[in-house]
Amino acid sequence: MKIIPFEERYRQDFIDFNTDWIVSNFGRLEEHDLETFETIDETLQGGGMIFFAVEEDTALAACMAAPMEGTTWEICKLGSNKNLPHKGAGSAVFRACMDWALDHGAQRLFILSNSRLKPALHIYEKFGFREVRLDNYEYVRGDIAFEYTV
Repeated sequence: MKIIPFEERYRQDFIDFNTDWIVSNFGRLEEHDLETFETIDETLQGGGMIFFAVEEDTALAACMAAPMEGTTWEICKLGSNKNLPHKGAGSAVFRACMDWALDHGAQRLFILSNSRLKPALHIYEKFGFREVRLDNYEYVRGDIAFEYTV
């Protein structure tokens, strides 16, 4: 397995992994999800990055690092190929996104999630993220947030 930065040929995998995961867990995509998928090019042009875990030209997992405001970056849209063993691919792309953001000036990394997604929460905590309380979680399904500060 290798970790690679965004390549156009894997764009649809990124969208499919996340769409499958969101719909299977929550029933539908939200407007924020669609906006993320429609603005991939803008995110990349603005300094963000999507990393893929790839084995034999097949994507196993993907994750996005996106600048927010100031020195805060969001780590988002962590998804994996539901048809293949993950082999630690989710953790690997998540770490690549963290490193990318930190190497590009992030002082704070931010994640919105849902408290019932135990495997994802485990990854966040494994990499040193701590829960923070918000007044508005933006997504209907969002009920927990995490941050990592330098």
